[in-house]
Amino acid sequence: MTNQLLFLCTITTTTAIIYSVNAAFFVIFAAAVYWIYSTWRLNSPPSKWRRIGVVERMNIYPLKSAAPLELNPEDEVTCDLLGLRFNAAHDRSLMLVGDQNQMISGRQYPKLVLVHTKMLSPTRVLFTAPDMEDLELDYSHLLEQSQGRGVYTSIFGAKIKGLLCGERYDKWFSQFLLGQKSGMRLAYYPYRKPVRAINMRMIHQPLVTCDDTGTFNNATSYMLINLASVKDLNTRIPHPAHPLQFRGSFQLRMDEEVAYAEDNWKWVKVGEKTIFRVLAPCTRCIFPTTNIFTGERDPDGEPLKTLNKYRLWPHQTGPSLGIQMGLRQIGVVKAGDVIYIEDE
Repeated sequence: MTNQLLFLCTITTTTAIIYSVNAAFFVIFAAAVYWIYSTWRLNSPPSKWRRIGVVERMNIYPLKSAAPLELNPEDEVTCDLLGLRFNAAHDRSLMLVGDQNQMISGRQYPKLVLVHTKMLSPTRVLFTAPDMEDLELDYSHLLEQSQGRGVYTSIFGAKIKGLLCGERYDKWFSQFLLGQKSGMRLAYYPYRKPVRAINMRMIHQPLVTCDDTGTFNNATSYMLINLASVKDLNTRIPHPAHPLQFRGSFQLRMDEEVAYAEDNWKWVKVGEKTIFRVLAPCTRCIFPTTNIFTGERDPDGEPLKTLNKYRLWPHQTGPSLGIQMGLRQIGVVKAGDVIYIEDE
């Protein structure tokens, strides 16, 4: 009898364990299916779109922190994973590094906004700056000129290797920014796709992937500015800020102006094919305080000072204006293209 009871207890215990294991497996399986479905849904473009406005202007910055490339209204621009591209000029595919291989930007050298870029041919650009002779750069010769000489640098903790463009460019930028023959070096992004890790400021954003890091961008390869938001900001500060101070890839003119409407968007489509996922708000540093015409910072710290009063959310490194985006469907865009958002 005792043996029979032990046998029955063993069977009961084994059965309970099997049921428990099966239940646990089912819970894990269900959770995995739900996670996969949720991820798929979050990253699946909507089937319905709603028009909200048009592209007022597109901005390609061949050199990080410099002025945008001069484009004609009829110019068509390619959107790929690296960012906006016109001919051989990719957005932020050139960047200056200092003598310690550190990233150089307009935060340290606001005069960089006075460096202008013009396309001379499909592969050649011309740099101009006050009191400097013009400097020509041919993208098709950069790999040859670098002779494999690279430089390891980082962008907010995300490491990246660039190729050095050559002494001629180093001297030109050193003279303009430092008034001496050395101290700055010009680096080129040689890769055909994003290779940089997500930086420490964006790592907590759940929708950002390594494919969204672009070239030498701070955060992501695309950013949109709503001109209605800039207009509202300008009612709050003594001197109006120029939209270019915020360095957006796209400047949106809404059909019906609604300031900060972009805070709630999930998807953006430009034209009929190019689709972007909204990834995060664009948090602002000191750079937008730079006057794009003089290269000088606003003495009162505007518009950053005012933005901090009403656009700074908990756990953010700075106030937000604009939205960071990641490309989900490549395409060609131009000024005047219709901009759509998800139609829920």
